[in-house]
Order: sequence, then C-alpha cells, then structure tokens
Amino acid sequence: MLNLEDKIAVVSGCGSIGSGFGNGRAISTLLARQGAKVFGTDINEEAGQNTSNFIKEEGNDFTFNKVNMTNEKEVQEFFKKIEKEQKKVDILVNVVGQSEPGGPVEIDSTTWQKQFTLNIDTAYFCIKFTIPIMEKNSGGSIVNISSVAGLRYIGKPQVGYSASKAALIQMTKTTAVIEAKKNIRLNCVVPGLMHTPLVERLAKKYADGDYEGFVKRRHNQVPIGRMGESWDVAHAVLFLCSDEAKYITGTEIIVDGGLTAATP
Repeated sequence: MLNLEDKIAVVSGCGSIGSGFGNGRAISTLLARQGAKVFGTDINEEAGQNTSNFIKEEGNDFTFNKVNMTNEKEVQEFFKKIEKEQKKVDILVNVVGQSEPGGPVEIDSTTWQKQFTLNIDTAYFCIKFTIPIMEKNSGGSIVNISSVAGLRYIGKPQVGYSASKAALIQMTKTTAVIEAKKNIRLNCVVPGLMHTPLVERLAKKYADGDYEGFVKRRHNQVPIGRMGESWDVAHAVLFLCSDEAKYITGTEIIVDGGLTAATP
C-alpha cells in the first residue's frame, strides 16, 4: 500500500531551517521513503539543502532546486526542465505559504497582496505548468496545502492569510472538476495548529515573542489536547497522492485534532 515507486514528485516549499521538520520537509521525506523520485523547491537554499541532506542520508532519491515560486517565469522554466529530464510529473504538492497578522484595517495593501502571491499564486503557477505534463502521461495527483484559517476564524487576526487559503480550497475544487476526465486529481490537505519550527516565528508575530505561552494556548485550543505534527500532514498528503486514493478528487482532508468541528 501507498507505494510510490517510479513516481516523479514535485514538492514546493520543501525546506526547513535547522533540524526540525516543517510540512514541506516531512512531505518530501515521506514521499521519498515510499519510493518516489522527489524534486523539491525552495527560495531558501540553506533550508532546501537541509531537506536534501536528510533524505539522501536515508538513501532515498531527492533533488533540490532553488526556485522563487512567486516568479511565474522561474516556475515555468523549472517545470520545462523537469519534463525534459524526467518526461513526466506524477505528483505535485504545493506547500509554499506564509501568515501575516492584521485585520482589513491594520494590514497594508502591500502585505495583503503578498499574502495572495505566496498562498495562492504560487500554487496556481505550479498547477498551470504541471497539468499539461500530466495530460501527456495519463494523469496525476495534485495536493494543495491550505489551512483551517481558510474555513474558520481561529483566534488570530490574519485576514489576508485566511482569505487566500480559502481561495486555494475553492481553486482546488474548481480545477478538480475541470480536469477530472483527464485523470488529474486535485485535493487539499487542511492543517490545523501544527507544532513545527514555524511556531517560534508565529509567536513573535502574534504573541510578542511569548513562545511558551503561545504554544500552551495553541495546545489548549485543540479538542485532542495538543497541536499536531508535520508528519500528520505528510501522511494525509501521501494517501491523496497514492493509488489508494484514485477515486478521490475535489475535496479536502482536515488534519486538525477536531479544532474546526469544535469552533462555532
């Protein structure tokens, strides 16, 4: 089960600073462990190389590419290179994203626009250039990483992030219907509050640097009593990428420990 042998996978936002596992690093690692030949992108070369080194030390197949996923031309050139060298793309996972604080009054228009650029334009570029490759090779699976912030208000004023992540879910559903007859499946994984290296940076943005207090509050928000891990997200992605999910498209898997079910 969940065998990805002979699959070519692309993971955007694969990097992680230090020894911790962000979503992109965990997803890349798990897909490679299951036999996929993984090509990861990140704008941060150090973060991307950290992922590359870890996966290769495990003896699995991974290639890091430094790509600015907000630059349409760079993304296009990257996929042209992958198609030329590998002849196909079976799996695409769009992880790139970022949260910035502020309601509609507090957030400036530049930050608002950047939230959409990072959280949905990057996925759109990748999907735009991956679909024609998948069409030539009998289909494939695309998984977009959204957020429960795109479904509910979860206690942080982040209107740009919430709006862009909600848009990502609907773009996924719409494109899934359009591409269904070509055997190209699109789904979302919707993480809740995850305990990744990103939490330290979020504490600076949303809790004046009170990391311990921020972590405690996030644990307490979740009905299951704790935040999730990047591996929880990665396992959901793996399932949606696999042949076991061949009849699943246009939907989402919420990975949140019951958070959205308990939020009014």
